[in-house]
Amino acid sequence: MTGKGKYWVQNYWRVALGAIVIAALIIAPANFNRYGLFILSQWAVMTIAAMGLNLTLGYAGQVSLAQGAFVGIGAYAAAIMTSQGMPLIAALGVAIVLCFSIGWILGYPALRVQHHYLAFVTLAFSTLAFLVFRNEDWLTKGIYGISNIPRPHILGVATNRPLPFYYVCLGSLGIVSLILWWLIRSPWGRAFLALRENPIRALSLGIDTRRYTLMAFAIGSALGGVAGTLYAPLTQYIDPVPFNLSLSLDLLMMVIVGGAGFFFGPFLGAMIAVLLPEWLRFTEGYYLMLYALAVILLLIYSPTGILGILAHALAERRTKTASALRAVAKSRLETAP
Repeated sequence: MTGKGKYWVQNYWRVALGAIVIAALIIAPANFNRYGLFILSQWAVMTIAAMGLNLTLGYAGQVSLAQGAFVGIGAYAAAIMTSQGMPLIAALGVAIVLCFSIGWILGYPALRVQHHYLAFVTLAFSTLAFLVFRNEDWLTKGIYGISNIPRPHILGVATNRPLPFYYVCLGSLGIVSLILWWLIRSPWGRAFLALRENPIRALSLGIDTRRYTLMAFAIGSALGGVAGTLYAPLTQYIDPVPFNLSLSLDLLMMVIVGGAGFFFGPFLGAMIAVLLPEWLRFTEGYYLMLYALAVILLLIYSPTGILGILAHALAERRTKTASALRAVAKSRLETAP
């Protein structure tokens, strides 16, 4: 088979596998109970937030411990506005603009500090956001939280039941995935990769590293706001506790475990972080210990995450194939008259 033929076969199997997964996500949950649909909806929401962090960290190489705070900002925007009778789409717009603007401002320290210094800056913002959520009672109702958050009507169809709202979360994940897929393969995506690999070289090639650093923070933060806008009507009650530093660390773990810099890394990472603890509940009191042990062993074996293992295996296979082809070509040249 020629190289072009192999390329089309590989693409065919990728499209077929993707179609099977999408069909399973649409059809299978129809038989799930309320809790199962809640867990799947939570997976979709957390995947969107992790995709934003993956853009900032995995593609642009900028460390952030503030993604959980942006999820909180989006959740409170949705809770406050929809509780006052405003549509969720309006809250979504406000959350995107607000998180994009704050993320742009938060990106300025990344122009001067890097790595763990930048992590401390974003950590400080995450702490500040949590204090605002907890103490500003006039806006967030403080520790009492906001309850009875309504779910939206989409094209006249109510989504107050678990299954319709799951499809809202899944559809939102699909839209965000298509937009991000286009973005990563655009000149912006290539600029983000150049910024991650070598900022000095990227600057020498004419890439405005300052602008792309700010854009990486802003777009990633906006996706956190999108996830928060869905999280509020999903749980229908929010308080400050879910948006503390642990959420940012969980999202960071999702990106790293799934594979930072891989498009499908957040999907797998969120699946492990959200679904694996539920699958291990049959072990009763040991499921969190087994979950932590599985994550530790994974990161020891492959610091590049699950997709890093797959990419390494495929690279080795291509290398062996190329070596075999060179050996065959060399033997033919030596035996030729």
